[in-house]
Amino acid sequence: MQPLDLFKCLSDETRLTLVALIYREGELCVCELTHALALSQPKVSRHLAQLRHCGLLGDRREGQWVYYGLEASLPGWVKTILEAAAGEQGTRLAAPLARLAAMGNRPERHLAMC
Repeated sequence: MQPLDLFKCLSDETRLTLVALIYREGELCVCELTHALALSQPKVSRHLAQLRHCGLLGDRREGQWVYYGLEASLPGWVKTILEAAAGEQGTRLAAPLARLAAMGNRPERHLAMC
């Protein structure tokens, strides 16, 4: 991954917020992200697809759910930038993180949201 490609991928506010949330939480499914950001499923899925195409995110399937996490093979310099970006997003992430916390634990989230 080249620096220009990384910054192009993160230049959109929604994509930056998605990556910051996933960085903080480890992995999240689409339904968790739509609930946390109060955005439509198609919009979130489109941005997740772009982030996967950029090489920032990987996914894994568990039943009918697909979980997104940071791509394991990201270079250290990318992880450092994502850590800094997630830290700087602290106040912006407060409301989405509160909505995630209100969902309860992951099995309850599936029943309630997905």
